[in-house]
Amino acid sequence: MDTAAGPREAPARVLVVVAHPDDIDFGTAGTVAQLTKAGSHVAYCLVTSGESGEDDMTVPTLLLADMREAEQTAAASEVGVTELYFLHHSDGLVENGPELRRDIARIIRIEKPDVVITQNPRRNFDSTYGSHPDHLETGEATIRAVYPDARNPRAFCAELLEQGYEPHAVGEVWIHSTEPDLFVDITDVFDMKLRALRSHTSQVAKRDEEFDLEKLLGEWGGGLAKQGEMPEGRIAEAFRVLDTR
Repeated sequence: MDTAAGPREAPARVLVVVAHPDDIDFGTAGTVAQLTKAGSHVAYCLVTSGESGEDDMTVPTLLLADMREAEQTAAASEVGVTELYFLHHSDGLVENGPELRRDIARIIRIEKPDVVITQNPRRNFDSTYGSHPDHLETGEATIRAVYPDARNPRAFCAELLEQGYEPHAVGEVWIHSTEPDLFVDITDVFDMKLRALRSHTSQVAKRDEEFDLEKLLGEWGGGLAKQGEMPEGRIAEAFRVLDTR
């Protein structure tokens, strides 16, 4: 996997945990494409089904949830991912509490990832959209699920260990951050990222017409590549790496 610091060995197993369908594809789909191309097994864990992500109140909530799960499944296939878990917590009401931590820890114990990728638990006061409460809660719950819950045999013992979910220690967590130290070159898979994102028809069709997603994401990724001191013309996604061994 190409990074700003040079080639980096791709982890064997990766789990991506986010709040909503399309969150992965805006910020991480290029990296996922690079990982699957390198032979990594990547799985997705969606805390909600995005059932609050539509202003048109004539669309039934359950139908919207089904639509968005189908869109996320299609998007995942564009970047080589076939394993998806939907936790069905309430969109807009995600809470970093024992129930969510337990549910994420269960998926970690099932997938046994070397790396978990998740959202930033820190509020960015310069970006309201970038600090969606569900994102903050998901990021913090995921980090707590990584340590200590997933590795501690006594954590949620009745729901996890006694049901056969053995403890697992994750080596690293990659988070979206305003202070990244890992810049992944996604130039060669940028088209795959766009196809994945455009699979979320209910969310991006109007945005694509209004903003030109290819141009917008190219400029955003180009800025990250520049921040990572990559050559001119490259496109990147960026993360802060936490050592959780």
